[in-house]
Amino acid sequence: MAASLRQVVAGSWRQPERHLLALQCAARHSRWCLITSRTFYTAEYDPNEKTFEKLLIANRGEIACRVIKTCKKMGIKTVAIHSDVDSSAVHVKMADEAVCVGPAPTSKSYLNMDAIMEAIKKTRAQAVHPGYGFLSENKEFARRLASEGVTFIGPDTHAIQAMGDKIESKLLAKNAKVNTIPGFDGVVKDADEAVRIAREIGYPVMIKASAGGGGKGMRIAWDDEETREGFRFSSQEAASSFGDDRLLIEKFIDNPRHIEIQVLADKHDNALWLNERECSIQRRNQKVVEEAPSTFLDAETRRAMGEQAVALAKAVKYSSAGTVEFLVDTKKNFYFLEMNTRLQVEHPITECITGLDLVQEMIRVAKGYPLRHKQADIPINGWAVECRVYAEDPYKSFGLPSIGRLSQYQEPLHVSNVRVDSGIQEGSDISIYYDPMISKLITYGSDRAEALQRMEEALDNYVIRGVTHNIALLREVIIHPRFVRGDVSTKFLPDVYPDGFQGHKLTDLEKRELLAIAASLYMAEQLRSQQFLGSPRISLAKLDLNNRELSVQLGDGTYSVTVSNNGSTFSVEVDGMKLNVTSEWNLASPLSSVTIDGTQRTIQCLSRDAAGNISIQFLGTVYKLRILTKLAAELSKYMPEKAVEDTTSILRSPMPGAVVAVSVKPGDLVLAARMPTSHRERTSWEGHETKMD
Repeated sequence: MAASLRQVVAGSWRQPERHLLALQCAARHSRWCLITSRTFYTAEYDPNEKTFEKLLIANRGEIACRVIKTCKKMGIKTVAIHSDVDSSAVHVKMADEAVCVGPAPTSKSYLNMDAIMEAIKKTRAQAVHPGYGFLSENKEFARRLASEGVTFIGPDTHAIQAMGDKIESKLLAKNAKVNTIPGFDGVVKDADEAVRIAREIGYPVMIKASAGGGGKGMRIAWDDEETREGFRFSSQEAASSFGDDRLLIEKFIDNPRHIEIQVLADKHDNALWLNERECSIQRRNQKVVEEAPSTFLDAETRRAMGEQAVALAKAVKYSSAGTVEFLVDTKKNFYFLEMNTRLQVEHPITECITGLDLVQEMIRVAKGYPLRHKQADIPINGWAVECRVYAEDPYKSFGLPSIGRLSQYQEPLHVSNVRVDSGIQEGSDISIYYDPMISKLITYGSDRAEALQRMEEALDNYVIRGVTHNIALLREVIIHPRFVRGDVSTKFLPDVYPDGFQGHKLTDLEKRELLAIAASLYMAEQLRSQQFLGSPRISLAKLDLNNRELSVQLGDGTYSVTVSNNGSTFSVEVDGMKLNVTSEWNLASPLSSVTIDGTQRTIQCLSRDAAGNISIQFLGTVYKLRILTKLAAELSKYMPEKAVEDTTSILRSPMPGAVVAVSVKPGDLVLAARMPTSHRERTSWEGHETKMD
């Protein structure tokens, strides 16, 4: 079995398959949805193996689409639930049936158990897959399903309760001989007790929500004052996010790696560990870039972590796919962090290196089938990297949410060895109500270098217009020398960008390349303006195509550029250096492949206007330039400058959200805040930010 898995994984990435699916929705009419997919795992789907006739997905977005794809391969009909604002969402179009479960707020729709239970009865679904988030780790939801005879695609209520409570899970882990972080194992009653416990453990400490996850309800405290504040903020956030304000305190391990083990267990006392995922690149305790396997683990440490993860799963009689998360220090000591009793967001990279379809395995286990593989069958074949593409502004605290409509959207599926898990399409809205994730971008290679090279290419070819996104940050992370050599930790982003992310810093050669590309685009547009239906239009002033002198503004600098044209190639002189820029110059295409003296670059021209302003996405970062003729540049100095807006009396939110508290009242003296400078101060400062899901 091991050999066959390795063989099929190696040949699993083929050309894209395009399927036109007729899909029935709740609106009583048919919709057609063009689904572009790539074969990304090599599991076999036995049509004679009976599981369920109909399955409801209690989720939305990309994970709902992900589950539906596997269900279709297994011959299972699917039911989507949706809020009223999601009535035209992709997962609704993909499913065989769809039921509206309430208005936009999650508490009234995707967390509305009564409405979801009614949808299950109405559609006669036999099973429910919860995806991740929402009700995926809610023991009450699992209990209600069991009482109605509906199968929950996940572990039983005992495992959910035991592992969902961080205090209980830590005690269980200790009893199962799993390494745990030193700390207080009980519930912290109030701020005074939190300070006393923190002093006993020794600063710094981590204050965590007992029922938490995803970085919510979590604060780092370095002294008594921060402990008191952390207790207050964490308990408030835990109560609002999980309906449970209990907190625990444990030693904060500085500069760790976040490495997790994927486990898979059935109802017949069989359990496997499916290798690890490195998840250390994070912002605000939420993952941004993941990869499998980890560059840090050796075979011995990997096996020890895997065996402890399986021991914990067996201790709670776990049966499904789950993830045991560890913190790993610089000496490869590892400590249990938590167990997620659900499908993990980053599960695709495990599927890439093992060839397994984890959703299929979850469905089989829930039906009562035993696992088909032994531990020796599980390979590590190649390398996979996942980037979480968010509608976020990476220049604000490494990513504050952005909202808007995707006016143009094109996934880089033409790049080989690329998988995109998404639940949106061109025209979709990124709203304030739900997580701002656009997609999970996954690349695979025979080794890490190839996987990273594919990721760099995929990010350059990803077209997202209408919302601010974090592609610039993702690209900078994967090409950074520290990341390339595997020198990462959960502090990677604040360590590498102590003053915040500023975008790509152009080298002198890259700056010349950008100036040359911009000048060439300007000239290409000038040439196109002289054409009408492919024929030259009559012009009063003939355009001089040789030695055209331009002035290009980039940032605070102004550069003299000379351009000559020869067919599809422009010869551009910048700072005494000549560069030959060649392209098809299709100005209507969102992507342009440009060759500069033999070096290929993929660029995106985001906007341009008659005043010479042009925005170009180059090496992941968007640069704004202004291109003028020599005469226009000389005259522009006489133009009055637009006055800068006076914002001293305006208070603006850096991100969309709801005001949950106002800490001042009329008559209070308000001082200007000093922005944090040290890592310690930034950690405390970030704890005061409002975070959206």
